[in-house]
Amino acid sequence: MLSFSMIVRNEEARLAGCLASVRDLADEMVVVDTGSTDATIAVAEAAGARVEQVEWPGDFAPARNTALTFLNGDWVLVLDADEQLRPEVIPSLKALMAQPDVLVINLLRYEVGAAMAPYSSVSRLFRRHPAIRWSRPYHSMIDDSVGELLASEPQWRIADCSEPAILHDGYRPELLAGTDKAERLRQAMQSELDRHPGDPYASAKLGGLMISEGQHDQAIPLLRRGLDQATGDSTERYELLLHLGLALSPSDPIGAVACYRQALEIPLDARISLGARLNLAARLMEQGELDEAIALTQTATQRAPEVALGWYNLGLMLRRRGDIAAALEAYSRAVELDPNNAACHQNRAVALLLGGDIEGSRAAFRTAITLLETQGRPVDAQALRTKAQGIVKLDLEPIA
Repeated sequence: MLSFSMIVRNEEARLAGCLASVRDLADEMVVVDTGSTDATIAVAEAAGARVEQVEWPGDFAPARNTALTFLNGDWVLVLDADEQLRPEVIPSLKALMAQPDVLVINLLRYEVGAAMAPYSSVSRLFRRHPAIRWSRPYHSMIDDSVGELLASEPQWRIADCSEPAILHDGYRPELLAGTDKAERLRQAMQSELDRHPGDPYASAKLGGLMISEGQHDQAIPLLRRGLDQATGDSTERYELLLHLGLALSPSDPIGAVACYRQALEIPLDARISLGARLNLAARLMEQGELDEAIALTQTATQRAPEVALGWYNLGLMLRRRGDIAAALEAYSRAVELDPNNAACHQNRAVALLLGGDIEGSRAAFRTAITLLETQGRPVDAQALRTKAQGIVKLDLEPIA
């Protein structure tokens, strides 16, 4: 029997989709509400979930531990309201759960809207063992308790589901606008670092936030301290190296390359290490090492063909090498996956022109200009229009 568990507050808009995604796997669905003032409870009950109500304890780890007390299943699946389970993965999960020595199943989570590193591994499916508890601030996890349990009960093993299992739609810029998620993360991680200076987990999370805000110089020493304390081939060490590479790229591209190479030495799922692979390839292209850059990017597209950025970068590299036909094929794959990417349409237009397809080039330029206009970028649209008009006749009306 599998119990689905989640913590919610004011999630009426997203809750139904999440619950619907797990209905074919879960034998019971338990929604723990922490004080909703909207229709969350009604939505949960209408979907067939049992609702329990608790006061918000101030952090997710104690809330999730309380939620475990309401469950009856042998297995537990935990999602947030902004996540959904992919139906295609359910047969694989059932097969892994049927193996008697499996304690935890690590799930690949896909970040909707993330271009460079959309995948992460999360321990959200596990046996309901009394020793498994949630810990860590903000981004709570069971990993600490699982490590302790394996030391005393070594007969268990951790399995990895090799195909994407969870879709997460909570960190797109338009969804974050007006929320305090970033500030709550900053406060939680800084508090953790005050208690445990150099903690790899907190350093990686806070360092990543700093980089997203352009604070590269401040992030570098923080990430280095985290690396000093990171042990083994852990996902935390990978994340620290990836973020340090990003922070170093503007000022020390050679140092960034070294970080990405170290990150790729850690034996992780190819989708998890996609960010380091694509960034390493991009830096190598800038340094003129085109052959290795193309080889790395081709590997990325083979192992994660659903990620548009890999195909787009491959198109740039192949065009630079003069292989226009292959570049066009790569651009076409990227456009299929991300049809609203104006830059991809623009670069495809240039490649079509180089290949002698004038009308195709015009059409691709028109698409890129239209996308820029509809995306609220009129200055970029006008600049591209002027540039393209000097190359091919676009026959477009002037921008108002």
